[in-house]
Amino acid sequence: MKTAVVTDSNSGIFGEEARSLGIHVIPMPVIIEDHTFFENEDITHSQFFEAQLADRKVTSSQPSPGTVIDLWELVLDTADEIIYIPMSSGLSGSYQSAIMLADDFDGKVEVADNHRVSVTQRQSVLLALRLASEGFSAAQIKQRLEADALKSCIYLTVESLEYFKRSGRITPAAAMLGGLLNIKPVLVNRGDKFDTFQKIRGVEKSRAAVLEAIKAEREKNFGEYSDDQLIVGCAGSFLDEEDARNWEKQIQEVVPGIETYYDPLSLSVCCHTGPNAAGAGIMLHPDF
Repeated sequence: MKTAVVTDSNSGIFGEEARSLGIHVIPMPVIIEDHTFFENEDITHSQFFEAQLADRKVTSSQPSPGTVIDLWELVLDTADEIIYIPMSSGLSGSYQSAIMLADDFDGKVEVADNHRVSVTQRQSVLLALRLASEGFSAAQIKQRLEADALKSCIYLTVESLEYFKRSGRITPAAAMLGGLLNIKPVLVNRGDKFDTFQKIRGVEKSRAAVLEAIKAEREKNFGEYSDDQLIVGCAGSFLDEEDARNWEKQIQEVVPGIETYYDPLSLSVCCHTGPNAAGAGIMLHPDF
């Protein structure tokens, strides 16, 4: 039985990488002043940030039912079943929509909610791919992903609260006060929504707080695992590629011996964070 792996572009997997891995990806839509664009298809990160910085109205959306159904049907032309891994149900309605759509596929589509997004979602997809190659069924993979769901953690900080205000995540008054006091929140995600972890004054200090938080996670909550059983994903919405490289280097320095990598934040996440957000997630390695 052939089990195909399908995810969305919040995983950071798309394009040539997805094709080389044999993973099918649904591009997440972003809406810029009533025009819908699809990540990695008809809009680049540079074009997206140009729109944000020009104060154009930018919002995120979930994939349309038709887009999801069309891809599932295409994949099932050559596969027996699908394990579908959308972003966390705590952050989007994509999971609930997929569950309803899967009812019409006679058990051929399993939808996993392992409460992840971005760098942690990527590792779930890679784990699913490994398990599928080893002969596990879609139902078995779903069970494993959901069992491991909370064995991960993400910390994230943003350069400006303006984009949280625009997306309705905070009130205009809170954004204005945060701007006046130069407050940069450090957010934490342990499986559902992003919650406030700390409020720091200044970008450099808030990024340093993320580094310390990842170091503490490794020591306290992942202390039972060896370095080769863990992986740390760095993520950001940096406008300068050098900043992205420097961010990964800083992460490497606080978790020496653990494999790291860098992914740009997906555009649907960037709708809320704006440019120059910096984050990192620690989780079990997909080979473990």
